[in-house]
Amino acid sequence: MGKKALVFLLFLLSLACSTVNDLPRVSQNADWKVKRIPEYPQQVGGDAQKGLDYLIYGDYIGSGIPLELMQSNRVSSDTVFRREGPNGQLPYLMTTFEAANGAQVVSGNCFTCHAGELDGQIIPGLGNSFSDYEKNWSQMASMMNLGMRVKFGKSSKEWEAYEDFGHYFKAMAPTIETNQFGANPAFRLAEACMNMRNPVDLTYQEEPNYEIPAYPIATDVPPLWNVGKKNGLYYNGVGRGDFTKLLFQASVLGIPDSTAARKAVIQFKDVLAWLEQLEPPVYPKPINQQLAMQGKLVFEENCSKCHGTYGEQETYPNKIVALKLVKTDPAYAEYAFSSGIVDWYNRSWFANSSPRSFFEPSLGYIAPPLDGIWATAPYLHNGSVPTLEALLDSPKRPTFWSREEHATYDYEAIGWIYKEEKNANGKRTFDTTLPAYGNKGHYFGDELTKTERESVIEYLKTL
Repeated sequence: MGKKALVFLLFLLSLACSTVNDLPRVSQNADWKVKRIPEYPQQVGGDAQKGLDYLIYGDYIGSGIPLELMQSNRVSSDTVFRREGPNGQLPYLMTTFEAANGAQVVSGNCFTCHAGELDGQIIPGLGNSFSDYEKNWSQMASMMNLGMRVKFGKSSKEWEAYEDFGHYFKAMAPTIETNQFGANPAFRLAEACMNMRNPVDLTYQEEPNYEIPAYPIATDVPPLWNVGKKNGLYYNGVGRGDFTKLLFQASVLGIPDSTAARKAVIQFKDVLAWLEQLEPPVYPKPINQQLAMQGKLVFEENCSKCHGTYGEQETYPNKIVALKLVKTDPAYAEYAFSSGIVDWYNRSWFANSSPRSFFEPSLGYIAPPLDGIWATAPYLHNGSVPTLEALLDSPKRPTFWSREEHATYDYEAIGWIYKEEKNANGKRTFDTTLPAYGNKGHYFGDELTKTERESVIEYLKTL
C-alpha cells in the first residue's frame, strides 16, 4: 500500500452514485411552519479536559489498522494538539490506541471531519469543508482485507483487533462516495455501518438490516461549538435525547459490540463538557462598530425569532423551519423518512438502554445558532453558498463555483474567495444543479435593503 493511499485511507476512518429518480420524495404538506425542539435531560458534571483527551487519545472507534503499518509508512506528526507518545507521531486526525486484545491499532478520530483550516490554521470544532469523497474505495477495502490476511494471518491478534473495522469499512466504502466536492457523507457512513449491525447488541451480521438508497446524500459539517445551545442534533434535528450517545455514533465504524460501546460512551460525558465550553474563533479583522450596532437592530427585528439573540443575555429558540417556508434543498430532510437507519436506531441499543437517544425526523431544517458564523463558510446545510454576502442576497449565488486547495478567506463578503465557473467540469467545483446540492431558499435576506444587509454582515462578525 503506497504512502499517499494509506494517508487518504486513514483520513476516511473516522467517518455509488445514481440518478435523481433514486431520491426519496416525501409530501411537504406538513401542518406546521415552525416548531420547537423540546429540551431533553443531558448528563452534566463532566471534565472538559478529559473530554478533549478522550477525543484525541481514546479508543471509541474500537478497532483499526495495526500501528506497525503506520510506522512503516511514516506520515506527518501532530502539529495541532501536540500529543505525547506514539500519537505525537501521527497527524492530528489519527489516533493510536490499544484494542481489547492488547494489539496497538490506528484509526481516524472525530477531528477528521470536525477540524477545519482557515487561512493556514487548523481550528478544532470548525467543520472541514475541503474533504473530498468523490472516489469509490470498495477496491481499497478489498485490498486492505487481503493485505491483512497475507501479512498477519487470520489467527493473529492483529487480525482480531482489525476484523470489526475491516467489516464496516468494506460495508461503508461504496456508500460514502459522493458526487460533490466538499460534501461530507457522515450520515451515509453511519447508515452503512448500522446496516450490518445487530440492533440489540451491535455485533456484526452478514445480512443487512435494510436497503440503502443509491443516491449519495451528503452535507456540510456544522461547527461543534454550537452543540451546547442545541436541543437536537444534525441539520434536520433528527437526533434527540441523550447527546452522549448521539455524539458517540462514530464508534459504529469499528466498536465490537454493545459491551464495548457501554464502556466507551461513559467517557462522552466528558466530551460533552468539552463541547459545551468550546468557543468559536474571534473575527481577526477590524469591525465597524457603528455599522455593527445598526446591524444588530436589523438582525433582532428580522432574524432573531429563529436564530436567537446574542450578548450578555443570550437566547436560542431551537426551532425547526419547515421546508415549505425555508425553501432550501429538501433532499436531506426527506431522506430521513426513507432511510432504514431511523427505524434501526429506534430499535437499537442506542434507544433502548439508558441514557436514551432516538431519531425523530422532520420535514425541515434547524435554524442554527450563529456563534462564529463568520468562520463557517460555505453556507446552508449542503454547503452550496460560498459567502454570507451571497446567502443574504440570493441573486449573487453562483451556480458553479470553485476554490483552491488552500483557499483564501474573504473577510468582507465573509466566506471563501471563489471563482465562478461556466460548468461543473473543473477541479474542486461545486455544482448546485445536482440533486441535494441546490443553492435555493433562505430568501429572507432578499427582503432587506443593501445597506441593511451590509450592517447585518458587520454585526455577524461580532458573534
